[in-house]
Amino acid sequence: MIADRVGRIQPSFTLEMTARAADLRNNGVDVINLGVGEPDFNTPANIREAASRAMADGHTKYTPGRGTLELRKAIVTKLKRDNKLDYTPDQIVVSNGAKHSLSTLCQAVINPGDEVIIFTPYWVSYPEFVRLADGIPVTVSTIANDNFTPNWSDLEAKVSSRTSAVIVNSPSNPTGAVWDDSTVNRILSLAVEHNWIVISDECYERLVYDSPFHSIESINDVGANVLTIQSLSKTYAMTGWRIGYTAGDVDIISAMAKIQGQTTSCPNSIGQKAAVEALIGDQSEVEAMCKIFSQRRDSMIDRLNAIDNLSCSRPGGAFYAFPDIRHYLGLSANGKIVDSSFALSDYILDTARTVTVAGSGFGSEGHIRLSYATDEAVFLEGIDLLEEALKKMS
Repeated sequence: MIADRVGRIQPSFTLEMTARAADLRNNGVDVINLGVGEPDFNTPANIREAASRAMADGHTKYTPGRGTLELRKAIVTKLKRDNKLDYTPDQIVVSNGAKHSLSTLCQAVINPGDEVIIFTPYWVSYPEFVRLADGIPVTVSTIANDNFTPNWSDLEAKVSSRTSAVIVNSPSNPTGAVWDDSTVNRILSLAVEHNWIVISDECYERLVYDSPFHSIESINDVGANVLTIQSLSKTYAMTGWRIGYTAGDVDIISAMAKIQGQTTSCPNSIGQKAAVEALIGDQSEVEAMCKIFSQRRDSMIDRLNAIDNLSCSRPGGAFYAFPDIRHYLGLSANGKIVDSSFALSDYILDTARTVTVAGSGFGSEGHIRLSYATDEAVFLEGIDLLEEALKKMS
């Protein structure tokens, strides 16, 4: 018998498209993957070397469940240096990636029936984290042509006495949007007024291109209860190392550590040693990667906006484009009506051998997500093929 909670959650659209692309490759089809959510760079050499030293020195055993003191001190240093945030090691818990951090945090602070505000478009896992914690995700729309900022009227209408938390993701996956301080401050004020916990997912905080990034807690002048989640996956091209962390209220952090102690025991010991080097070691490769991503962003956005009846705003961070493809919904392709972004992504994959991710998977019908975390020549070829496929629709 399968537990009821399994039926409440949805499979990951992004992983489904990745799996489908892998199946096509295994069958000899040359696929261009613009759905990938990880940097194409290798982990910087100094980090890999730190992992090798850790293994040679025997750092291969269990660690404290909340992470080693050495790593938590390194995180404190990093948060002060990059984000102007003051924490102590007992306010930090290290997890097996930020995805694990978010899931554990939801289990620690959400009670059955609690409602959690999630802005659309959202990362595919947010609603599922809430459901797995027996909470209720409440989606609030955003305004696409205004940097995907909240629709405040919709937010006001969705607030109830059961609302207990709000999830903020800036820079955003899937849009790449970076919210300005005034938008964040308005959310912080609402959080204080209604006694919400603010969950700030800042996994892309070092991949910001046009203006300095401000962690939510760094501008929290109203005393909101903010839990800051960051990751090594995107910044340091360490997706497979599975190291993320949460900083915030010591009681909530202790609750998360308690849950982890009964689930995963501790994060990867070798990954933790490598993470220390990543956070306090040489940052030059991070800066170089960021410059390349910025150049790729401009190239992809300019190319997408050259396609007839397709438009795409210029994202301020992350490595995604989220073009508006509503013109093509309702048109015919290969004798079938393409009635959703999911159907359009399927058509593009079948016809143009190019992987995209449907906006419906992010709660935003009428868009698709493309990643520029791949070589520029590759994604430009993919967009050329995508354009040819769109031209065939009628």
